[in-house]
Amino acid sequence: MDENNASDGSDEFDWDSDDENEVQKSPLSSCLNSSITGREEGTVLAEANSLATNGSSNSKLICHFVGMGFSENLVAKAIKENGEENTEAILEALLTYVALEQSPPEGQNVNSDILSSDSDGDSNILSSENDGDFLDELSDMSGCHGDEENMDHLSDKEKKLLHLVDMGYYVEEASAAIDRCGPDSSIMELTDFISAAQMAKAADAQMREHQPGPSHVQTAPRKDKKRQHFDNERWERKRQRGYEKRILDEDEDTVRLPNPMIGFGVPGEPAVMVHRTLPEAAIGPPYFYYENVALAPKGVWRTISRFLYDIEPEFVDSLHFCAAARKRGYVHNLPIHNRHPLLPLQPGTIHEALPLTRKWWPSWDRRTKLNCLLTVTASAKTTERIRRALEGCEGVPNLKVQKEILDECRKWNLVWVGRNKVAPLEPDEMEMLLGFPKNHTRGGGISRTDRLKALGNSFQVDTVAYHLSVLKDIFPGGINLLSLFSGIGGAEVALHRLGIPLKNVVSVEISETSRDIMRSWWDQTNQTGNLIDIPDVQQLNGDRLEQLIGSFHGFDLIIGGSPCNNLTGSNRVSRDGLEGKHSALFYDYFRILDLVKCIMGKN
Repeated sequence: MDENNASDGSDEFDWDSDDENEVQKSPLSSCLNSSITGREEGTVLAEANSLATNGSSNSKLICHFVGMGFSENLVAKAIKENGEENTEAILEALLTYVALEQSPPEGQNVNSDILSSDSDGDSNILSSENDGDFLDELSDMSGCHGDEENMDHLSDKEKKLLHLVDMGYYVEEASAAIDRCGPDSSIMELTDFISAAQMAKAADAQMREHQPGPSHVQTAPRKDKKRQHFDNERWERKRQRGYEKRILDEDEDTVRLPNPMIGFGVPGEPAVMVHRTLPEAAIGPPYFYYENVALAPKGVWRTISRFLYDIEPEFVDSLHFCAAARKRGYVHNLPIHNRHPLLPLQPGTIHEALPLTRKWWPSWDRRTKLNCLLTVTASAKTTERIRRALEGCEGVPNLKVQKEILDECRKWNLVWVGRNKVAPLEPDEMEMLLGFPKNHTRGGGISRTDRLKALGNSFQVDTVAYHLSVLKDIFPGGINLLSLFSGIGGAEVALHRLGIPLKNVVSVEISETSRDIMRSWWDQTNQTGNLIDIPDVQQLNGDRLEQLIGSFHGFDLIIGGSPCNNLTGSNRVSRDGLEGKHSALFYDYFRILDLVKCIMGKN
């Protein structure tokens, strides 16, 4: 539902939308252990002890950093450049010096020797699924912290930065994660952020090999040229005002993501928000519901909120509804009371969702949840390298091998299907995790690649259904739905599973494959309402909307998630935010919503 609906009929990129981070991986490695400085730990500690007796004014500071593993010359240089008061700046300078001195050849990861042969460009970044025991094991492997007394002098940010670097992360990505997630973020959240960025980058690298050529979509002509000119002028004025306001308020552009990401509340947890007041212009009818990736560039969610009547976004991770993560933001004017989940509840863990994997799951793989489901999958080379690495070990692999294998498993959502054997998820398993019926994307000559792409871009049905559940009592006789960027029909499936009859559905989706999937589901479930397909949102002008509204007496719900191609962190080429070619289609969502409200208000 997110990304496969660009107005030109083609996708230049296919993004994993959880991945949606601006963290760029640098080509340097910077683990702060004794191997970085090229000295034995005993030498480092001896030097630190000798400096402790130095009578100079900054001897304690020098001892502090030397005890952490830095050379005396580097410490003195950093202090000279940054002064004695700013320990955080000194630490960052030292990390930079060490990284520059020890940077490996471009593209080489010093920690990837186990899985480096025939590399697909995958990198080894630890994900959010690490639990505390595993973090402790990794910390025990290095001697970079010095003694506890020295650690007491560090700020929280310094300690977290050291912890992440100690675990094998790059300085730049660790620092960017702390800046993006905030200094109060946990190590788990920071590793989650870094892992999501790395997964998205890997997906980007794979999909660039299969970029489709350009195609063209013809827009239906408008009958009333004067009306067309008026609509365009009115729309451009609103868009310009929103842009100008964004520039004026640029310091307020950052929307802080909650931790945990449970929106206004999720099943089984106390409600975060018990009451909210909507702006008068946002009050329905019609109700509306907009979705996009949570981890978008700075200012994007503030702009989305401003255009959608200054409504506060609701950020939710689908791991609270199923066994896979999917971080999304939602802006809507739905009631937030009396929500209820779909029944039966989704399996909440990997083993509950995929019980056959339990037999082969090693004790050192402590994952209980999967990462975001991608539009691409791991290659056969990746799974074969993992098998060879495990077969080369006697008994339980050492911690280094475990870490590198788990990095690949988290990145690609690999599960254990045999002795020393991992495999990517199958489309039918992804359908189950995302809340779709079995074989929803199967049939009609649709390839496995197309199925994965369609599923990777879809709603997580249980999450969306929880928010839409409030409509069951409001529309007991059925609902008229305008579904923009419909994808494979996640919204329609959610409403159907909630028991809300679909009276009239106008489905706007540019992908013919997704339209075929949606039409097949409509026929298979014996829907009694009307389904109208429209290939392109730009065909929905004022005249067409007036005609549809006259036929249905208005829409009850307008739902959609515009393409996130220019929002995701994996897009290193055109991450242009809402001004990008594809993600600018958000403005068509608002344009259509605004026109529907105007026409329905007039009628």
